[in-house]
Amino acid sequence: MLEAICVAWLLLFLGDFLSTFFYHIPEHIFGTLHVTTHHSWKKNFRHYAILTFNPLVLLDGILGALPYLIVAVVLWPFSPIGVIGGLLFGQFHVWWRHITSLGAKTPKLVTILCKVIFITTPERHWIHHQKTNQAYGDIFTFFEEPAKVWLRWLRLLRLYLKQSPLVNKYSQGLGARN
Repeated sequence: MLEAICVAWLLLFLGDFLSTFFYHIPEHIFGTLHVTTHHSWKKNFRHYAILTFNPLVLLDGILGALPYLIVAVVLWPFSPIGVIGGLLFGQFHVWWRHITSLGAKTPKLVTILCKVIFITTPERHWIHHQKTNQAYGDIFTFFEEPAKVWLRWLRLLRLYLKQSPLVNKYSQGLGARN
């Protein structure tokens, strides 16, 4: 049982780390898929999360979940029950952290417990929907500070790449062909 709990926690920790730093934040800086499907100003979040059947929303969800699934494959030999439990908890957390759009509020005791064990509450996640440069880390709040640093580095990299003569020459060549 302890092994299953450790594998579930490791799956959530590594999955959240990889998803945050290798998909979520880079997508905010270099991409458009996540921002347009998950943070669009054109529709409220309830519409996005519950009522829409847009394939791009599904693709964004799959790409965000892919790191968890890769970690699940690696951890499967250690504890299939832990992997299944971790994936189920992760999916539950996706649904739970988006309930603020339905008007739900996390009970005070649950909020305190989540703060103690560094779990993102729906109210904390809603901050990210309002201010997309804050509250990174889908499941764990302790990724917030390193995420801010990574966000700044990627913004600098994007600026550097935009000013790079090689990138400018390449992008001009693409424009000339189109």
